[in-house]
This record gives sequence, C-alpha cells and structure tokens, in this order.
Amino acid sequence: MSEQLVFSPSDFVDVFNQSTDYAFPLVIVEGEISSFRVAKNRWVYFDIKDEYATLRCFGTVYMLPGPLQDGMMVRIVCTPRLHPQFNFSLNIRSIVPVGKGELAKAAELVYKKLEAEGLFTQERKRTVQYPPRKVALISSVESAGYADFVKVSGARWPYMQIDAYDVLVQGASAPEQIIQRITDINQSSTDYDAVVLIRGGGSVEDLSAFSDERVVRAVAGSRVPTCVAIGHEVDESLVELVCDLRGSTPSNLAELMIPDQTSERAWVASSFARLNGALGSVLQKANSSIENTEEHLQHRLRQLFSREKEHLIFLATTLELLNPHSVLKRGYSLVKTEKGVIVKRGATLHDGEEVAIIFTDVTRKARIV
Repeated sequence: MSEQLVFSPSDFVDVFNQSTDYAFPLVIVEGEISSFRVAKNRWVYFDIKDEYATLRCFGTVYMLPGPLQDGMMVRIVCTPRLHPQFNFSLNIRSIVPVGKGELAKAAELVYKKLEAEGLFTQERKRTVQYPPRKVALISSVESAGYADFVKVSGARWPYMQIDAYDVLVQGASAPEQIIQRITDINQSSTDYDAVVLIRGGGSVEDLSAFSDERVVRAVAGSRVPTCVAIGHEVDESLVELVCDLRGSTPSNLAELMIPDQTSERAWVASSFARLNGALGSVLQKANSSIENTEEHLQHRLRQLFSREKEHLIFLATTLELLNPHSVLKRGYSLVKTEKGVIVKRGATLHDGEEVAIIFTDVTRKARIV
C-alpha cells in the first residue's frame, strides 16, 4: 500500500486556500439571504441558500448596497475561504439584489431609511449655476446616454467645458467606481460648477447601481452641486431624488442645464432692437425737453434784462433829478461861505462876510451888507 499524504489541520487550511485561490479566485453566487445580522455596526454575517444547500457569508457594512433582510435574492461576488477557527465561508467582495421584485424591495428599504434622515427634502437642494462654465460628467463614455448629452450640449451651448469621468454604469463594480469618481471630483483643484451623472435606459437590474445606498449618499454629500439623469422618462432611481437638478433623460438634462444659443442670439438681437428704439425715444424726448428749456430760459432772460433796464432808467432819472446842476439850470443858485460851507439860511451870514454864488455857468463873489 502506497504511502498516503497526511495533513495537519492548519496545513490543510493553507493548501485548501491555495488551491481555491488558484482555481476559483472569485466566484459569483446567487441565492436567498437567511440569518442576516450585523455585528458591532461593522461586520456582516448571513447565509445564502437555495432548496438544497446553504453557504455561510462574511463581509463588512461598507460593501452593502443598502438595507438587506432575510428572504431577499442577491448575487454576491466573493472569495471562497476556509478559516482556521470559523470553518468555510464566502468572503464578500460585492453584493447586489437580483430580480425585479427584490430590487424594488431593496430600493424601498433604502428610500425609507434615507427619507427618515431628510435626504430627499427640497430644502437640501442647491441652485445649479446657469449656464455652468465647467462640468464633470460621470458616465460610460461608450454609452448612448453619454453621446446624447454631449451632442445636445454641443449644439445648444458649445461654450460649456465638459470633463468626462469614465465609469461602469452597471454591474457589481459600478457603485464603487461612481463613488470614487465623485470623491475625485470633490477633491479636485478644478472649480467645477456641477457634477453630471447620467446613464441611458435599461432594465431594473441595469439601473440598480443608482439606487445603491452608497451611491445615493455620495451624491447627497457632494460639495459640488449634482445633476442627474438616469434611464428613460419612466425610470426613477434614488440618486434622482437626492440630486440638486434632475432630468428625465440625458438629453433633457442638457436642455435644463444650458440655454439654446440660437434662441439666446435671437433674444439678444430682439433686446438690442428694443433698446435702440427705447433709447431713440428717450433721446427724442430729451432733445425736445432741452429745446423747451432753452426757449424758456431765453424768455426768462429777456424778461430779466427788460426789468433791469427799466430799473436802470429809473435810477438814472432819479440821479438826474437829484443832481444840483440840474437844479441850477432851472434858475436856482448855490451860496457858499469862504470856507466852502453851503449857506442854507441867510440869518447865519454876517455883514461884510464874503460869499460865493454859484450859477449854472459861472461862480461870482459877493459881500453881505
């Protein structure tokens, strides 16, 4: 009998894990959750089962797409692992609900949780600059939604700068990539006016990443205002409820975010014409007012000059009447003493005193007797 290979427990664990690492580095398992629990707000334990088998699963709360509960169907990406003390388990890399009903149930659980926290209230929403100068576009650059947004934006308003951040928009890795891109944009030194998150239409399973609790929280917590359009008009994901601006489709979002340059040019031309008309009317009224004011001023000046002229004539006449020479011309004369004092009363003169008698043409001397 040939010699058989004998392992110690720890050697068997090591060999088994090495074998599974080589043969099955990652496996995808789909089944129903049972015995779901969270320990210390960090560690996640549950079983995944079908009608014939049950497998133990282990992970952390940071990889959960949202609240989970027993009975939900999920698909997990995991690593098979044999633990030295805790036996065999599937170490979870990612987990997503599967099936339309399960996805709706998961989304409803996330919705109720986030609604209770106030993440969907209108008061939280911010105004997005209109039109934005520079945006960060998160999408699959090969998707129809990306092409629609870029095409409509370029036709309507080519002055907006679009920096594309390529991500997967469906599948187990999509949430992590979207979250990382949002983090990169918020930490970037580029002064973006908005984060734009878009995806074209698809099945409920295809759009499930956009109702992932981690993605919803990343959009809600973005420092840069967020604009979202996911799927067709009838589709609704949770990120659309928490974002600052929502479009029913990527094309519609572009129409909401930016103006149409053709309409804007027409509006500017119309406004310019109205402004010219209004300015012409104002200038015409101003010229008419100036002319009326000038005529009024001239009339007032003529009245003022006329009154002043009459006043000057009156003063000249008065001065002429008060002029002593005018009195002398009428036959009167003026008597002065030798000292030049005007004699007003004859009684003040003495006999033998000499006086000067001033006539209109000559002055004569006389002696009082």
